[in-house]
Amino acid sequence: MLRNILVIIAAATLLAGGGRAESRVKNTKLESGMAAVNGTRLYYEVQGEGLSIVLIHGGLVDRRMWDDQFEVFAKTNRVVRYDLRGYEKSDRPTVAFSHVEDLFQLLKFLKIQKAAVIGLSLGGQIALDFTLEHPEMVEALIPVSSSMTGFPFKSLAEFTAQHENVAKLTQAGKQDEAVEALLKMSYFIPYVQGSDIQKRMRPMLKDNLTTWMAPTATQWPAPTAYERLEKIAVPTLIIVGDKDTSAILDCDEYMARKIPGARKIVIPDTAHHLNMEKPAEFNRIVLDFLNRR
Repeated sequence: MLRNILVIIAAATLLAGGGRAESRVKNTKLESGMAAVNGTRLYYEVQGEGLSIVLIHGGLVDRRMWDDQFEVFAKTNRVVRYDLRGYEKSDRPTVAFSHVEDLFQLLKFLKIQKAAVIGLSLGGQIALDFTLEHPEMVEALIPVSSSMTGFPFKSLAEFTAQHENVAKLTQAGKQDEAVEALLKMSYFIPYVQGSDIQKRMRPMLKDNLTTWMAPTATQWPAPTAYERLEKIAVPTLIIVGDKDTSAILDCDEYMARKIPGARKIVIPDTAHHLNMEKPAEFNRIVLDFLNRR
């Protein structure tokens, strides 16, 4: 009799929500490792259950730029973040390669058939081309402060000059000075000064400096994204900060006009890495869009 009562109590507890507690425990479990895909090894982290969300970092930083999003999104979704080939924990490239193919093979490795794809800057460029190449695998597309293959940027003279200065410092073995020079570039300056963003940026910039300054040739699909944005047919949300560079603002405005049904949100008083500058607002915007798509 007592045993039967205990069984009934256990079942009632499960129905009342005890099972949800176990689900929350599962959501906090982090899976990480090296995925041997596409002739390389990519470091990845996966957490949570539900809709798969892939976070793709920008150039010269790495997966850590998503620290304010990863666990938050994983409370209700299955979230993947990874280091692009050559960045932080992933293997360095030795031959020409495709970031788009790397992502495709990584999702196959993780047995993810469809995902919402979120990418910032270079990551947004990868997300756009991935969506065009593999639309059946994309649940939603969110380019953030995004660049785009084929876009006719008006002028990158200032960026080129700053890049050359960083290259000279790196070649001279002045790595710390090179990092500080990078932090003065428009792409790495937060709009609100005095924040801890640049402090968080330093280790990422230092760890990925060699990859950025001596890149291996990357291969991109043809035609370019610029030439075929109208073919994107998945729910799309473009997010950009109003204090970003004119090059990015022009690119993202064009993107918003050309992608059918695309929405665009401009976050005020933020620059390029807006997910780090205003994480609460960014997270709310992304989760609201994904919940209503």
